[in-house]
Amino acid sequence: MPGKLSALTGAALFFYPLIPGFAQQLREAPHSGPGLEEVVVTSSRLPTPLRQIGTSVAVLTEAEIEAHGNLALVDVLRQMPGSGSSSSGGAGKATSLNIRGEEGFRTLTIFDGMRLLDPSLPQIGPQLEQLMSSGVSRVEVLRGPQGLGYGADAGGVVNIFSRRDPGNRQADLQWEQGSYGTRQVNGNLSGSHEALDYFLSAVDFHSDGFNSRRSDVSLADADGYDNTTLHGRIGYQLDDSWRLDLVHREVTGNSEFDGCYALTTIHDCESDYRQQGSRLALEQRTADVSHSLSYSETRTRRQSFAARQLAFANRGSLARWEYTGSLTGLSGFDLAFGADRESAEAGGGSRHNTGLYLEALSDFSDSLFVTAGLRHDDNDDFGSNMSYRVSAAYLLELGTDSLLKLRTAFGTGFRAPSLYEIQYNAGPFAYPPASLATLQQETSRGAELGVEYLTGTSLRLELVYFDQQVEDAIYFDLSGFSGYLQDLGISRSSGVELSASYSLSRNLELAGNYLFNDTERPDGRQRVRRPEQLANLALTYRVWEDRLMVNAFYRVSRDSIDEVFGTVVPLDNFAVLDFSVRYQLSDSVSLFGRIENVTDARYQEVIDYNTAGRAAFLGVSFGL
Repeated sequence: MPGKLSALTGAALFFYPLIPGFAQQLREAPHSGPGLEEVVVTSSRLPTPLRQIGTSVAVLTEAEIEAHGNLALVDVLRQMPGSGSSSSGGAGKATSLNIRGEEGFRTLTIFDGMRLLDPSLPQIGPQLEQLMSSGVSRVEVLRGPQGLGYGADAGGVVNIFSRRDPGNRQADLQWEQGSYGTRQVNGNLSGSHEALDYFLSAVDFHSDGFNSRRSDVSLADADGYDNTTLHGRIGYQLDDSWRLDLVHREVTGNSEFDGCYALTTIHDCESDYRQQGSRLALEQRTADVSHSLSYSETRTRRQSFAARQLAFANRGSLARWEYTGSLTGLSGFDLAFGADRESAEAGGGSRHNTGLYLEALSDFSDSLFVTAGLRHDDNDDFGSNMSYRVSAAYLLELGTDSLLKLRTAFGTGFRAPSLYEIQYNAGPFAYPPASLATLQQETSRGAELGVEYLTGTSLRLELVYFDQQVEDAIYFDLSGFSGYLQDLGISRSSGVELSASYSLSRNLELAGNYLFNDTERPDGRQRVRRPEQLANLALTYRVWEDRLMVNAFYRVSRDSIDEVFGTVVPLDNFAVLDFSVRYQLSDSVSLFGRIENVTDARYQEVIDYNTAGRAAFLGVSFGL
């Protein structure tokens, strides 16, 4: 109980600046952020207004991504409600996005319907450090276990969309340069012609970086990163109901880092990353029925070099057939359903998983919305599993322009040990106890209770309590480095999320979120790299008919730990302040700049790994 009181006290102090004087201003200024009428597709894979959804969904728009200005998308995502991130030394280094304290590999990442997962990793997960923000027009983040529609091991979903312009052709070219020898050139082209629509994006990024590891005192060299990304989507409307979509993506990343091993620990290390992916989808939509059949495949190659010599190499591929459908003309409810067949290959091994799911969404009331769904998975190595999700939302009209929404959700899932985890424990580098362990699948469940309050278009408040559990979580033995072991028992992540957005005037907007997250392993110890408190505050000021926009972002992290050879090490509490500014010089030219880490805060998110100090960037954007 003291911990929960501390969480609420911290949240109250954090949002105190929003309270004074807002009553009169609520009706004076419109808020530009998403309201409850906004339609999202990520929760149940059906276009659904936020007002009807019982799960936790946050939306990030293209304007908000542009306001942040960060070149890596994960640096924007980490400031969304319930999200935390840790990086091992700057741009292009191993990065994890933890949603409500769950492992980063549980964060399912989808871009234009294609899963950006890497089977060659120890766990099949995204490499978010390779994902740039250019070309992204919208992100929907679904928090909590989401095994029902996305696969039983999804502990949260980041659904990314490229620009979709039904009108005339739009083209832009941007150049940016700044601290640490950073340079990025990127261009986007989108438009439509009769039945055809398209989007093309290209990014060329380079940074000299900084010394990524504190223990590298002998060489103390800068550890750079290069990234080239090509992303394209073409859609063709065959007739009034049938549509064909093709997506292709290629990413090449090269990163220098410290602390690899070749007979002894050295600090001249390099990794090469290559990923190619394609997705073809055929979709039919009528007033009451939809069907979509798609095939996607990604191929990934990773190579690591120590002192210029190849030290490690691995390849992986992920192929996926997927069918989704819906019936919305039924009396009193809608149905969403689907089937998928996923095949993963890595390190000479392979595995197939087949899933079927069905979800019912109520349609009998304008104020009460209920969903219930069931999923069955058949895994080659671990047999059959059932997972489910139920949710409810209830709306209360409070006068002519105020709305209160009460909601709740409960979901389950499982994760089979990855091919890499099994192969490592059976390989030459493992020894007891890991080499003697027989890894079993993990199971998970999550519950949440939430309340949202919306007044007009100016104020939105959201408070959520969540409780998530993972049983028999698999982890790498950081004490003895013997291999992969299991925490027999329950690992928990529970806490409170509070988020708000508020228009103080027609030119000034304030938004923020706060997370109190109490995490425990089965032995009662805190889970590593999970800050107990995270907070974000954003201030946006527009003037001169929105030609000038100034943003300030303040990020706080407190009470996190790491582990070194089985010993718990406290991590730094820190606060980071960023500024960004954009000026529209003409209809086709804008100038922009930002200062990251204005106060030059020094801290670690992962023990022994440095983070960036104060950095300044300038750029120009041309509309073509």
